[in-house]
Amino acid sequence: MNTEMLYALRDVAGVPSHPVLFLILGVLTFALHILTVQVMLGASGLVIWGALSKDAYKRQLAQAMLGTAKIAVSVAVVLGVAPLLFVQVIYDPFWYTSNVLSATWVIGFIVILTVGYLLMYFFYAKNHHLATQKTVCPGSMILSLALMLVVGFIMHVLVVQMLSPDQWMQWYAPNGEIDASGRGLHAYNLWRFAFFISLSVLVIGSWLLAYRHYISHRTDVDSGYLQWLKGLAGALSLAGGILAIGFGIGWMLTLPESQASFGFSPWVWLAALMIALTAVMPKLMGNKVNAPLFGYGLFGLAAVALILVAVAREMLRWNILFGDFGYNALDYAVNMDWYSTLLFFGTFLIIGGTVLAYFLTVAWQAGQTDGVYTPSPAVTRLGNLSIILITLWIIHFFVLGLWVWLG
Repeated sequence: MNTEMLYALRDVAGVPSHPVLFLILGVLTFALHILTVQVMLGASGLVIWGALSKDAYKRQLAQAMLGTAKIAVSVAVVLGVAPLLFVQVIYDPFWYTSNVLSATWVIGFIVILTVGYLLMYFFYAKNHHLATQKTVCPGSMILSLALMLVVGFIMHVLVVQMLSPDQWMQWYAPNGEIDASGRGLHAYNLWRFAFFISLSVLVIGSWLLAYRHYISHRTDVDSGYLQWLKGLAGALSLAGGILAIGFGIGWMLTLPESQASFGFSPWVWLAALMIALTAVMPKLMGNKVNAPLFGYGLFGLAAVALILVAVAREMLRWNILFGDFGYNALDYAVNMDWYSTLLFFGTFLIIGGTVLAYFLTVAWQAGQTDGVYTPSPAVTRLGNLSIILITLWIIHFFVLGLWVWLG
């Protein structure tokens, strides 16, 4: 696949804003998406661990993490749309080709994700009192986690395949025989996949410290449980950091020969150092993790680590597609569309910011309240404003669509 052909596969309409904007947004939204995926995977693992145990603390944690995992899946799905949109805007020749080559799995992705989510909800519905009662149908949660990993592997394959345009024809027509079934999973790197999965251990360790501080002000929480959570969070953070760095080294060692030097680039070193810092910080902080700055800040540190991982991942993609195949995403033709650009940022900052502020306020205050939580008038007004803004956006969506259609 030569460079001219790759350029010919671009959208002739160009892009509605400068490609740099899509690169930056792609990195940031991927980092947010993968952060929630890590929380979901880590929480699901703790649910299974606790559900299969008779230990009271483990079962109490499993009860809490079940709610976390359930919400994290929905947030991960919503946040996962954005990086997919951004990557298909400036890397469309690669992304669409990879999807066509494995079309059956792309369609199956939705089915598998749906089944996995329903299994998690089934387990949730059957185990409302997991902390105090016998676990019902633990196999449903185990299968749910397994299917989530399958979904992640499919996405991993699609990303790896898009980085190998020199092999597309061989995959599409092996030995000269066209295979249009889309049933193949043609390329993968288990070290890379294991690296991203192992990050869930690191992230959930930081999440547990935030969760521990979140419930520490409640009078109905056992101090022994809080101390146990602190030890578990520190152990998971350290183990997760070691695993991630180990798998990351394996990933760098298995890069294409043309990219072998990337493992020594500043991007990789920065990400590795931040992962290591996140891993050891709970041990270094000691009792300081009881302070809000560190209790919540360590999860923020994990988020920064994942942003640096996302940056390194994007730089590797750039090095491969530009360095090996001559594709420059930054020279994509720009047909500036100020309306869609301003609409995106307005939706993200105004509507998204208001709704998120409402959800976080309610979650924070409810967690600090013993018994039934009743929102204050100010919080209620914020909730009503969120509903009004969403309603106006939906009306605008249909009005604009009708205007374009009728025009």
